[in-house]
Amino acid sequence: MLALRLARGTHPLVLLRRLLVSAASAGVGFLLLCTLGHAVGHPGASVLRLLWCAVPVAATAHFAVAVARTDPSTRPRPGLSAVGLGPARLAVIAAASTAVTCTLGSAVALLVYLHLRGDITGLPFDGAAAGLLAADQPMPVAAALTLLAVLPVTASVAAGLALRPRSATRPGERSDPVHPEEPAPAPNGLPWGCVLITAGLAVETYASRGAPGSSFPMPGHPEGSPAGLLGGWALTALGLALAGPALAHFSGRLLQLGRPGAARLLAGRVLMAEARRIGRPLGVVCAVASAVIAAAALYGGRPGPHPSGPLTGLGAGLVMSCTVATLLTATLESRHARAHTTAALLSLGAPAATLRGAAALRTLALLAVFTPVTATIAKLAALPLH
Repeated sequence: MLALRLARGTHPLVLLRRLLVSAASAGVGFLLLCTLGHAVGHPGASVLRLLWCAVPVAATAHFAVAVARTDPSTRPRPGLSAVGLGPARLAVIAAASTAVTCTLGSAVALLVYLHLRGDITGLPFDGAAAGLLAADQPMPVAAALTLLAVLPVTASVAAGLALRPRSATRPGERSDPVHPEEPAPAPNGLPWGCVLITAGLAVETYASRGAPGSSFPMPGHPEGSPAGLLGGWALTALGLALAGPALAHFSGRLLQLGRPGAARLLAGRVLMAEARRIGRPLGVVCAVASAVIAAAALYGGRPGPHPSGPLTGLGAGLVMSCTVATLLTATLESRHARAHTTAALLSLGAPAATLRGAAALRTLALLAVFTPVTATIAKLAALPLH
């Protein structure tokens, strides 16, 4: 009830972000229900199709956690601990709010699914997708409710863990966000990220040489790519997420080479300080972009049927939308974290044009580093599939 009361008084932009999470969870819920409907008539490929749906579930849960981190009601403030709203209680409230938001989307997905099957009548498009959704077969209610509960449970647990209070910090580590005037230590995930990227590309190469019959069916199409390709892409995505903060930190150092001016120095310091916050979403976006580029290079000029369908397009659209939205949300969180520093610079007489120029330099530096990485990984991923 407290989470619902806090939601009533939140800013419209915060409500908009929560509605976007609900919309994404509705899409994921509909995708899971469609997979369940296919499993009723074709039980052989049901497990593999559900595993394919794990990618949109993970992308949506990641987006829900990013939205929970930027929610003003989850930030500790002076005086809240006196009324029983300490950091631990706020983390619980954030988890509850995330669960309510995702459950709303799952409920909408269930209603739309039943309507398109023809189980709910009296509205336009009654039973419009009865053949695709196996309307001639009874829907297992327990299985449907279990699948719809996957995303709310996953997202709420992830949000609670991400916002849980840190009881102690390591020696020399700050518990509050690091400001640009104190650059944080360099992230050390680049070696492990490179290892996982290499392993993922190796798995994709090995899987592409497998037997033609060992396929991984995608929702909405009877054929698909080998099962190992998804596992290899998952390893590559995890490697890019681990290497992203180090690459963002390297971008900040590039801006400060030579004898930088005020704009380049400020942009580099801010980018180094925010590398951990925006690096991982950037790495995930690069993984999704590399997969899209590889798929376009593989199937763009190839005649014949492509391993895509309406549900495959829905899943791909959810993954791309959620990853981009997560990156934008992380950028908004970074902007809020440095609001005091920006205000201090403006009060000291720093021109607003300098701050805008520093923001543009940060964007250009990130593009200069992450674009070649994305193109290279996409090329290496598509090479063994031709």
